[in-house]
Amino acid sequence: MFTKVHHVAIICGDYEKSKEFYVDTLGLKVIEETYREERNSYKLDLAVGDHTRIELFTFPNAPERPNYPEAKGLRHIAFEVLDLDKTVNHLTERGVSSIEDLRVDELTMKRFTFFSDPDGLPIELYEK
Repeated sequence: MFTKVHHVAIICGDYEKSKEFYVDTLGLKVIEETYREERNSYKLDLAVGDHTRIELFTFPNAPERPNYPEAKGLRHIAFEVLDLDKTVNHLTERGVSSIEDLRVDELTMKRFTFFSDPDGLPIELYEK
């Protein structure tokens, strides 16, 4: 069902400090840096080896994490899937009721959705 971990998304409190840490200290390669003016938000895509990435985000006034995906810290885990509809149906049949409506990534035009694990951790399904 899952083919690989696609990315790990992190919302940081201080973008420049975090960018320096992930790029200079950890040595991750910058794939792309995007500033979204309408959100006053940066998205920094970083390569982790040949197959995985970290998406480093900044959002103004991001709250401390209670348990939803737009807060500081680990944002979510994302799994790449070959067929999003089939995977959603499979999970629904197994009792996962927290699956959100399907969306389209505005940067890549790929379809995705979220659901939660038993502890409320956001998990993303991202269609290949």
